[in-house]
Amino acid sequence: MHPDAFEPGTVWLVGAGPGDPDLLTRKAERLLGQADIVFHDALVGKAVLALAAHAELVSVGKRSGRHSKGQEQINDLMLLAALSGRKVLRLKGGDPSIFGRSAEELDHLMERGVPVRICPGITTASAAAASGLASLTLRGLARKLTFVTAHARVGETLDLDWEALAQPDATLAIYMGRSAAPDIMRALIAAGRAPDTPVMIATNVSLPTESVIRGRLDALGFLVRAISEDAPTLILVGEAVATRGRQSTQAQRVQSC
Repeated sequence: MHPDAFEPGTVWLVGAGPGDPDLLTRKAERLLGQADIVFHDALVGKAVLALAAHAELVSVGKRSGRHSKGQEQINDLMLLAALSGRKVLRLKGGDPSIFGRSAEELDHLMERGVPVRICPGITTASAAAASGLASLTLRGLARKLTFVTAHARVGETLDLDWEALAQPDATLAIYMGRSAAPDIMRALIAAGRAPDTPVMIATNVSLPTESVIRGRLDALGFLVRAISEDAPTLILVGEAVATRGRQSTQAQRVQSC
């Protein structure tokens, strides 16, 4: 079988990107047009789903703690559809391999003999940086990029290596961070990150309702109050996401050292 083929009884895990259908890969668009059934996340928009014109659409989304389907049930639904000979597409926001639980789905299907492939997508951090005319790395200032999920169960604290995350030469891309923003702010500053570190908060990335808010790390808890609790939110922290003027000044300081 050709590695890009979509044969009956196979499953593709496909990245839907951040929301704008123009940011889908050409492969993702082709696969959507060939699918018999699409199991999609709650945040995948109508414009993307419209590309699966001939497929049965099944919402299996998880949003703000409200799960329409548990992960084990999703796994079984895909398995049953594949075993019945259908072309199965699992459509995930962003990239399937970044906080998308793709490993669990891969293991479940492959252990039962179902052929499965992955089609990557543009992750929200990349799209947010593009919208904010920012970079995720910056020569001399941001040598590392770390993806972090701030999702935690109710009543649990975030179990993260705050000292590692507080390194000044890193950009942090924090997914699902709206509710935990005050805790993130306090923990990073306590671990040594400068209070005036630039932050950028992006909601509904790449969509017409997109919003970008800029500020300082020590104001992060305040800044997120302007954002609805249901709004898909990504937080970027680091010198690379500063306004262009501040970046130029910081770069000159580094070069003069």
